[in-house]
Amino acid sequence: MTRPRPGRPAQLDRERIVDAALSAGNLDTLTMRELAARLGVTHGALYRWVANRDALFDLVSEVMLERVLPEDGPPRRSWRPWLAKVAWAMHDQFLAVPGYATRLSRPHRHNPDSFGRLRTQVVTTFTNAGVRPELAEQSWYIFITCTVSWLAVRENPLDLGPDAPRFELFLDTLLRGLPAREPG
Repeated sequence: MTRPRPGRPAQLDRERIVDAALSAGNLDTLTMRELAARLGVTHGALYRWVANRDALFDLVSEVMLERVLPEDGPPRRSWRPWLAKVAWAMHDQFLAVPGYATRLSRPHRHNPDSFGRLRTQVVTTFTNAGVRPELAEQSWYIFITCTVSWLAVRENPLDLGPDAPRFELFLDTLLRGLPAREPG
């Protein structure tokens, strides 16, 4: 039997912090002070849970990628429908949180746990389809870079004319070009 720890119960936990960050508006511009105020705690209390904005982004990324990854895991053969499902989940989840795709598209250290799981599943999908491991890695890089970049552009529209870019056309073109192939 475990004994309760003395003192007040914790006011913060992973879910509460992530929920507050996800509902705060633009994640890309959210400050730790603003987040602490939303949570009703001091910023010092928040820093005991997350060391900085990068650590906060890591927590958010863990939750986002839990929502994106299909429960059934990488398929054995037909990779296009599975990868399209992942891309559409990224579309829906990432664009639901203003600033997430923009922040993700910038150079920074990515959460090795969450993005490592996504990378492993996408690479496995390609290798299961018979793609050589080095080209499966290249295909992963192309997939994630193109998808996140498209979503960031969608968040911050460029003046590309009157029609908004259509994700289904982008995705169809991307998936027809994958997996990566050696030139010649």
